[in-house]
Amino acid sequence: MKKIINIGLIAVLAMMSACTDLDVQPKNDLTPDVFFTDDAAYERFLTRIYAGLAVTGQQGPAGNADIKSLDEGFSSYLRQYWQLQELPTDEAVIAWNDDGLPDLVTQGWSSTNQFVRAMYYRVFFQVSLANEFLRESTPEKLDSRGVSKEVADQMSTYRAEARFMRALSYWHGIDFFGDIPFYTEDQVIGSTAPTQFSRREVFNFVVNELNEIEGDMLEAGTAPYGRADKGALWMLQAKLYLNGEVYTDGETYWNEAVDACNKIIESGAYTLMDEYHHNFLADNDRSTETIMSVNFDGDATQTFGGTTYLVHAAIGGAMNAENYGVNNGWGGLRTLPSLVDRFPDETGNIDERAIFFTEGQTKAVEAINEFTNGYTVPKYQNITSEGVPGSDPTFADTDYPMFRFGEVHLIYAEAVLRGATNGDLGTAVAYINALRQRAYNNDAGNIAEGDLNLDFILDERSRELYWEGVRRTDLIRFGQFTENGTWAWKGNIREGTTTSPHLRLYPIPAEELLANDNLEQNQGY
Repeated sequence: MKKIINIGLIAVLAMMSACTDLDVQPKNDLTPDVFFTDDAAYERFLTRIYAGLAVTGQQGPAGNADIKSLDEGFSSYLRQYWQLQELPTDEAVIAWNDDGLPDLVTQGWSSTNQFVRAMYYRVFFQVSLANEFLRESTPEKLDSRGVSKEVADQMSTYRAEARFMRALSYWHGIDFFGDIPFYTEDQVIGSTAPTQFSRREVFNFVVNELNEIEGDMLEAGTAPYGRADKGALWMLQAKLYLNGEVYTDGETYWNEAVDACNKIIESGAYTLMDEYHHNFLADNDRSTETIMSVNFDGDATQTFGGTTYLVHAAIGGAMNAENYGVNNGWGGLRTLPSLVDRFPDETGNIDERAIFFTEGQTKAVEAINEFTNGYTVPKYQNITSEGVPGSDPTFADTDYPMFRFGEVHLIYAEAVLRGATNGDLGTAVAYINALRQRAYNNDAGNIAEGDLNLDFILDERSRELYWEGVRRTDLIRFGQFTENGTWAWKGNIREGTTTSPHLRLYPIPAEELLANDNLEQNQGY
């Protein structure tokens, strides 16, 4: 899975999408019945679904895009996911003035924001790919095409993975947009436009899907690197249940979150890395902590999104790009004092998770578009744990840890604090201290049961998971994203201000409302 295969999407995909801005045109003359008679086609197509989180089209790094009317470098699923999760929070700012980008930092976006639009289209492009795979891999179609027994025997797992990937994108969809279009492989291609399902309805669908496919997924830690197995499924369950109160307007799932965490822990498939930073370097494919990754390769998976973006955009000013395994810095991403001030914490000891570059940088961000305002965060680097540069100085080898074992510790602890009756406070403290012992290289940062509360958890999640695409969702769950909580430039005020609660959801793109009469805009837009 390190090497993404360009499969040349077949003609039937031209009409499959629910969205108006996707450029999924026929790339060859094969019909599905011809294309899928090749036994290798099924795994190749499944590979393309996984690749959809990383690449932007049929040719890397650009030149044959999936999405029209947007710079291809901007259209990466992971790049937009990260930006929508981090830029509107107290963890990140970006210096660039591309139309709509400053609005993400200041929480000033509208329904015409091109980056919000790109994320929306990426979600449904992935859903459509998964649906098409499921249509073309039914037992009836396999029999009619004379597929080999070897491939047929693997198909239940392949189909489970496709359903998992669809569930992953539907989760992103409800997290970002709330009520969204919903369609499965049962909807006829090119028929009526999809109807809009409530956030809760899609949440319930995803929960049921994950329960149904669990038995067909590979055992935790046994899937080929970059593919999902039961560990990834349990992690998605844990994150769904942790935020279930938000998605369902009040129903809690704390016990279910603990159950999912226990399955991951008891599987024995994952352990914390000895060195925190090794999870984010060019050889992090060796990490024992990654539960699910989005894979990148400087030679074979070239994109201006993903970790190439996260490495380059955080370099500028007095930084030497070669020290981070790349040929130049893009001078964009920095952090805010609110994150810096969480290090060191109340113990006063050095926390090795604080990966900041300060030379020539001010701590305060007086001007968003001034790169030297704000410490930089070279957390992601195109250099190995042994100091060897990645295979290409432009495109990073560094994989993105979509799900990481360290977060399991934090989810367990939070669910217990919020009321899970099947967890234990002492165990929760032990899990938190395991993270802190790694961070401090000793027990100087250990906490006692009396120190563990929800305010501590929110800060500890930031210390452990900053710039990993979770902060917006965390702040919403803790009631700190809009009408509570302030940080620099929130609400486009230097000192920060509170904002309207409608911003907890992004808008449905204006183009989609015109194209699909079944859709209603989120309140406030």
